[in-house]
Amino acid sequence: MIGTDPEDSGVGEIDEPEQPYRLADQIGFKLRLANQKHLEIFNRLMPDVTPTQFAILAKLVEVGPLSQNRLGRLVGMDAATTKGVVDRLRRKGFVRSAASETDLRRLEISLTEAGQTFADRAIEIAADVSRQTLASLTQRDVDRLLKLLDKL
Repeated sequence: MIGTDPEDSGVGEIDEPEQPYRLADQIGFKLRLANQKHLEIFNRLMPDVTPTQFAILAKLVEVGPLSQNRLGRLVGMDAATTKGVVDRLRRKGFVRSAASETDLRRLEISLTEAGQTFADRAIEIAADVSRQTLASLTQRDVDRLLKLLDKL
């Protein structure tokens, strides 16, 4: 159908008829399916930690000891989730927490020796998880996908 603007000369863009809602065409559905595929690969290759536990370990490797609050913000977790994840990692012997030397109200989280060893190996495995998740894409597709996801 030609645009209905009264000043439209009859030449212009054609309005597309509204398409019915199809679940399989929705971004949330597609993201969920992609995430399920990624998690299946992650759980198969790295059964000893959850993705959220891995995120904490990887960030500690990347930046070193951090306050629990800052650590949570850097990995995109709320305070309650961060506390639970850190507690579970502490029970596994991968992290330790201590009062900050500069602010006794803050807990500083750091890797233990066992945590550092585990995290170093886990990071290698995580790279393989990413490779397997993206195996059906070209490098150009991967670059574009990551840029688009950053925009969301």
